[in-house]
Amino acid sequence: MIMFIVTPLLFFVLALIALAQDSDSLQKYTISAPGINATFIPYGARLTNLYVNDKNGNPQDVVLGFDNASDYIRDDETVHTYFGPIVGRYANRIKNGTFTIDGQTSNIPKNDNMGLNTLHGGNVGYDRRNWTVVSANATSLTFSLLDHGFEGFPGNVITYATYTVSEGPTWTSRLVSIPLDEPTPIMLANHVYWNLGAFVDSTSSTILNDTLHMPNAARYIEIDNIEVPTGGLATVKDTPYDFTSSKQIGRDIDSAINACGYNCTGYDNAFILDRPRKSAPESRDLSQLTMSSNATGIQLDIYTNQQSLQIYTCDNTNGTIPVKQSQQHADNTTNVEQYGCM
Repeated sequence: MIMFIVTPLLFFVLALIALAQDSDSLQKYTISAPGINATFIPYGARLTNLYVNDKNGNPQDVVLGFDNASDYIRDDETVHTYFGPIVGRYANRIKNGTFTIDGQTSNIPKNDNMGLNTLHGGNVGYDRRNWTVVSANATSLTFSLLDHGFEGFPGNVITYATYTVSEGPTWTSRLVSIPLDEPTPIMLANHVYWNLGAFVDSTSSTILNDTLHMPNAARYIEIDNIEVPTGGLATVKDTPYDFTSSKQIGRDIDSAINACGYNCTGYDNAFILDRPRKSAPESRDLSQLTMSSNATGIQLDIYTNQQSLQIYTCDNTNGTIPVKQSQQHADNTTNVEQYGCM
């Protein structure tokens, strides 16, 4: 079982920014603890590999990415799959690429849906920035990024991303963003693509056979046909989006039509996390998502202090991108098919 703890914390901290040193944006940094091994690069503060043991005790890489770090830059300049980075300054979509705060209107590059929306912070979001390594040891790694009003967002923002691994195995991601001088929207996300089956056999070439459980996700955010929130909230009861009881991801996916945009079948939805009364609104005491693969016996549990969780079932991957060498288990090259990750 992997425990993934996400704690984006919005508070003010003091930091010795002067201690930061520039680093090679594609240099790999590996942290490890018993049962877990994670590798990152400063380009996008990006997770490139995450190894945990399967049911037979063999280490498996359960996240998607590239073997050659330079391929992340090539990918960003072409299909832009967002494998493994932090996305921001504002994750997900901004309608018409514009918003107004305190009477001041900002216009952000519209890089989604043929120029209708802003996606993940614009043309050059946090995923395409070279973050600075400010601290590193055997089990923990901290990146920082100073945003001087990138892409037209108001004000300056400094962000810290601290990744820690521990016995369990557990990977903890702590994100802290500090607006320095102006009000601004901030919403960050770890944009990790998971395949807990690690492509070990034909049953794990997609995540459709994996089991998913989100016990507190009884509501989801409604979107229009270009995936912009409408302002409405819907209940999952009697819909394909109901994972409040454990079920295979593929069981109802063919009925999830247009939920991920026009003429799209699959999941790309933000679910509201309605914690029970015994749990505080920002508590991390309960798993908000459990996903497991029969092929490897690997289980993922996500704990977070946030009130929403987005899942995307790789609806648009089309078999043109090969998986990493660590995930090539067949005689022929395995590529990432539709629904090959989440």
